[in-house]
Formats: sequence, structure tokens, C-alpha cells
Amino acid sequence: MKLLAPGRTAKWVIGSLVLLGFALPLVSTFLYTLRDGDGLSGVHWAALFDADQAAIFGPIWTGLGNSLVLAALTVTIVVLLLAPTMILVNLRFPSLKSAFEFLALLPISIPAIVLVVGLTPIYRQIGRALGTGAWTLAFAYGITVLPFAFRAIQASIDSVDIKTLTEAARSLGSGWPSVLFRVLAPNLRAGLLAASLISVAVVLGEFTIASLLNRLVLQTALVAVNRIDAYAASIFTLMALAFAFVMLIIIGRLGRAGSGRRQQ
Repeated sequence: MKLLAPGRTAKWVIGSLVLLGFALPLVSTFLYTLRDGDGLSGVHWAALFDADQAAIFGPIWTGLGNSLVLAALTVTIVVLLLAPTMILVNLRFPSLKSAFEFLALLPISIPAIVLVVGLTPIYRQIGRALGTGAWTLAFAYGITVLPFAFRAIQASIDSVDIKTLTEAARSLGSGWPSVLFRVLAPNLRAGLLAASLISVAVVLGEFTIASLLNRLVLQTALVAVNRIDAYAASIFTLMALAFAFVMLIIIGRLGRAGSGRRQQ
């Protein structure tokens, strides 16, 4: 039995419903931040830059800075450790592909609270050796984002004949660093960018691990400030979502630009 593809009207209806589902809570949160007595105003937004309120919002700015550092470190782990390992497995050890995929996807089935229980003894040693700075969470976040980053990168690897590209580059005298960064990385641009975006989104939204390991990041700071000023917590939540949305648009454009250059 042949299935009929949805028409343009059906696509518009489905797209509109999905967009409404995303937009409704965001618009409601934005209107909440504008509440001021019986009317609407931007007084709560202006308070973010008020010197008298700096002590209240200080933890949020510190947590945001820590989260951005963690996001950069996590993306570095994904790009410089996970991606080359996946390329190596696909090129040299295809028999290990299934086992590696199982290990990479395993963290998604383990609750964060269970991960913390297992990571606590490890972080006790990390604290003694490297300190208890928030940046050390990058090791735990690298495990947390592993399943999502793996899927994004693997999709690009499956769409490109990396074996032929590697053999062609090697036959022309290119070394492995040149093959990796000048031949394979541009062809895997979409997957690497998608994995980076997912990593940033996960880091900015993660709370459980940071809270149980007693680290100050954006989400733990929002919870702390929410007890004092719920409007500020809502405003920073919207700003974090807007940042992720802008990154999504930028990565989408960069991915399409890279695809256009390869087709030429």
C-alpha cells in the first residue's frame, strides 16, 4: 500500500502547531517578566543593570561565566577527542563500531543522579589534584553529552565516504593531521557544528550534576536567585534560550554554506 505524502496545507498546520507549542511558554514567560503591579513595564529588565541590585544578580553572572567556560571545554572534548576517535574507529577498526556505539549511547540510559553517585569518588580525587573549580565539571559533562554528540557526528560520517577521502589524501602525500583537519573536518562540518550546539545546550541547561557536586553554574545560580527575585531568574532563562536559538541559526547557516562549497 502506497503512502501519500502530506500536502502543503498539512505541513503548514503541523508546523504551526509545533511552533505554537514552543512559542506559548516562551511568550508567557516573557509577559511574566513584564508584570509590574497591575500593568506591564520593563522595570525588571532594567534592574539587571542597576548597580544597587548587583549583589543579588552576582551569582547569576558568575554562574553564567562558569557555564560558558564549561561549554567551551565540553565542545573541545567533543571536537578534539570524540570526533577523531569516531573517525579512527570507522576507518581502522570497523569491527568495533557496534561496541563503541553501545558505549557512547550508554550514558543516555543512566539517570544523572546515578552518574553523580559514580562520579563522586572520582571528583573527590579530582578536587585534591586539580581543585574544586566549576571547570572540572567538563569531565562529567563530556560523558553527559556523549550520546547526543555521537549521533550528530555519526550522521555526517555515514553521509561521507571518509575512507575514499582518506586514501586519496594519503596517496597525495598528506599526513594524518592534514587529513583530519583539512580533508575530513570540512566534510563533517555539519555534524561537528550540530554536536557543538547540542553540547552547549546541554551544559547551559544541566542542573542535577552541578547541584549535587556543589558547583556554581547558570542553572544552580538561577535556583538560588529565584528564591530572592523570580523575575530575574525568568529573564536569564529567556536570555539563555535566545542564545541557544541564535547559535542554532548560525550553525545552520554555516552548515548550508559548507554544503554549498562542497557541491561547487
